Amino acid sequence: MRADGAEEPPAKRLKAGPPRRAPPALDERRRRLPVFQARGRLLSRLRSLDCAILIGETGSGKTTQVPQYLYEAGIGRQGIIAVTQPRRVAAISLATRVSDEKKTELGKLVGYTVRFDDLTSDETRIKFLTDGMLLREAIGDPMMQKYSVVILDEAHERTIHTDVLLGVVKAAQKKRRGLGKLPLKVIVMSATMDVDEFSQYFNDAPVLYLQGRQHPIQIFYTKQPQSDYLQAALVTIFQIHQEAPPSQDMLVFLTGQEEIEAMTKTCRDISKQLPDGLPQMVVMPLYASLPYSQQLRVFQPAPKGHRKVILSTNIAETSVTIAGIKFVVDTGMVKAKKYSPEIGLEVLAVQRVSKAQAWQRTGRAGREDSGFCYRLYTELEFERFDKMTIPEIQRCNLASVMLQLLALRIPNVLTFDFMSKPSPDAVKAAIEQLDVLGAVERREGQLVLTPLGRKMAAFPLEPKFSKTILASPKFRCTEEILTIVSLYSVDSVLYNPPSRRDEVQAVRKKFISSEGDHLTLLSLYRAFRKVNGNKTWCKQNFVNGRNMMLASDIRAQLRDICVKLSIPIESSRLDTGNIRRCLAHSLFTNAAELQPDGTYRTVDSQQVVAIHPSSVLFHCQPACVVFNGLLHTNKRYMRDLCVVDADWLYDAAPDYFRRKLRTARN
Repeated sequence: MRADGAEEPPAKRLKAGPPRRAPPALDERRRRLPVFQARGRLLSRLRSLDCAILIGETGSGKTTQVPQYLYEAGIGRQGIIAVTQPRRVAAISLATRVSDEKKTELGKLVGYTVRFDDLTSDETRIKFLTDGMLLREAIGDPMMQKYSVVILDEAHERTIHTDVLLGVVKAAQKKRRGLGKLPLKVIVMSATMDVDEFSQYFNDAPVLYLQGRQHPIQIFYTKQPQSDYLQAALVTIFQIHQEAPPSQDMLVFLTGQEEIEAMTKTCRDISKQLPDGLPQMVVMPLYASLPYSQQLRVFQPAPKGHRKVILSTNIAETSVTIAGIKFVVDTGMVKAKKYSPEIGLEVLAVQRVSKAQAWQRTGRAGREDSGFCYRLYTELEFERFDKMTIPEIQRCNLASVMLQLLALRIPNVLTFDFMSKPSPDAVKAAIEQLDVLGAVERREGQLVLTPLGRKMAAFPLEPKFSKTILASPKFRCTEEILTIVSLYSVDSVLYNPPSRRDEVQAVRKKFISSEGDHLTLLSLYRAFRKVNGNKTWCKQNFVNGRNMMLASDIRAQLRDICVKLSIPIESSRLDTGNIRRCLAHSLFTNAAELQPDGTYRTVDSQQVVAIHPSSVLFHCQPACVVFNGLLHTNKRYMRDLCVVDADWLYDAAPDYFRRKLRTARN
């Protein structure tokens, strides 16, 4: 339900919600879900179909219940029922919820597989996994023979792995049918109504609609466009806070960690100065790299007389429901990856959400009761938003995708059956990147993986990091490179509360390496191992202990892959020069040199870039650096830097740099 215009103050429109009840028993809660009413009809349709598109409104219960219904009805019992999720946090929390509902230990009947974490057994019949992990499994088994049903959930998010998986699953289904094997049932699930594309892609598969339990939501737009969405969010938060009953919580969508931490501090400071009689404000940040224990706090109810205000990235847009949310404040902004094949660089940039994303955000206010959504943009601006989010496959570096498709032995990656075709330029740039890394070659007119490329595909990593590990024996520093790559395979191991910035800098001084961020993290990890991950030490040094332990587990798994591939594992001990040489040999496409005017330019595309303030090199000006990636805000920032010699870059890829020089001269 919509209410246009935001000129009327919210106090006139707000009513106190019903008192919160204790959650009913799990069985009772399952029966109350809207999907339960449709169970019989849904199963009779799904039993007879090889492929179906299932639209279920937010809150209908489709994700947790449909896999259970299929299992209970004996559909797909011949194999495993796979349920894919775009995010690991969703895969883990959903598997936990379903195993609770089935009254079974997690990892037995119900399990999950995410990158570097597998909690399944021979008994597992309902398996939640990230789409990236199912894709990796398909490399070893393109027909997906152990699965009888594949449910592709949250398909509307159109992550890069989802789009590739759609093609791989479609091919597996066709091949199994052709060979007379056990059919593969495919169910594509989405929360948005715009699914014609999915239906057409799967040969006009029928679309089944599930009624949701969306409560009415009133939407308010701003009268004028907002030049500063953060200021507008702050004003809106305190306007609602002063006028709404204390039991009603708020969810505010922002774009990233730095923004959220700064806003958290501001809200806490302002709330302390508010007059007596107003509810206390409990401000909670929520973003992917936040320590797990702090992420879980957002699910706990606020104390009596307090209001919970959650400041979140788009992590709260789908899958995970936070109870008690009555108000959503939508800034209309998101931080998303954009890849430019012309300059060969991927940047993280803040941009407008799509209409589909805006509706997903709005829906968070109506999960349990009627709600309100404050959109910090005009209705006219909203009408100009893109209808759907541009699929990630059309705005990302495709090097990983091409490597996976070649590992799947796809006869011609250039003609792969993508639902949304990436641009020819992006495909060409990805193949060139793999070529430069030595991963591909042409044989009898066909593009195939080289022996090095096959080894690269064995690692669940970006090609540049796989190459770093494979280059490390030459520099006798595999032990150190495994540590560095593992640390960059988890969300940040550093915890940087803005309110304690000076304290953080003081305790971190002893770990800082003048040679860059990679070696600073290495030194931090060594100290962490020396104290056996002591929790007090982690707290004192502002280290995310859980992510450090996760990095340690990842390191062990990457080391196992090295052993399987017969890669010699040596340590460079205290010789950091070898480590930096190795990084130069794999990150040479991400290199920048200092210019006479004090700026930096990337070596291959001559882009002007700057050192990110979070880097240990921020106040330094080394002559030449390599970096992991770029972040684009008001300027292009290099993140995660290592000091290298320019000569090492040319030694690493002489042909590549000769080609670049020729192009520059022309």
